[in-house]
Amino acid sequence: MDWKTTLTPLSVAMTVEQALGLLVWALIADTPYHLYPAYGWVMFVAVFLWLVTIVLFVLYLFQLHMKLYMVPWPLVLMAFNMGATVLYITAFITCSASVEQTSLKNTRPYNQRAAASFFSCLVMIAYGLSAFFSFQAWRGVGSNAATSQMAGGYA
Repeated sequence: MDWKTTLTPLSVAMTVEQALGLLVWALIADTPYHLYPAYGWVMFVAVFLWLVTIVLFVLYLFQLHMKLYMVPWPLVLMAFNMGATVLYITAFITCSASVEQTSLKNTRPYNQRAAASFFSCLVMIAYGLSAFFSFQAWRGVGSNAATSQMAGGYA
């Protein structure tokens, strides 16, 4: 495995998404979120996107996407990252708007929900950066046609 080809801005952004996404759903899961439907949505978005990002990261890390050459991976990653950005925008807004309504200030649930709002904003930004990087890979910025075809758009 060549680490120079796997350590790209997209893989770094995916690692950040995984770490911060885990923080978001761990912070929400440690509160009585099931009492508030808004946090159910935040949990769904955080857990679902965290799991899908792990699957895509493993495919990308071990270069398994190269074996599935019939799938347009740059386009798939771009669509996923754009969709994830939109979902995290809604989760961030929902989480932020619900913090004060669902817990008293300076209590543990309040602090955890506020922290989850902050980290969901950071994850939203990370997915936005991933969408940008995957858009560049889809367009083939920084590579020629032969390199782009051989590397699946990741050269």
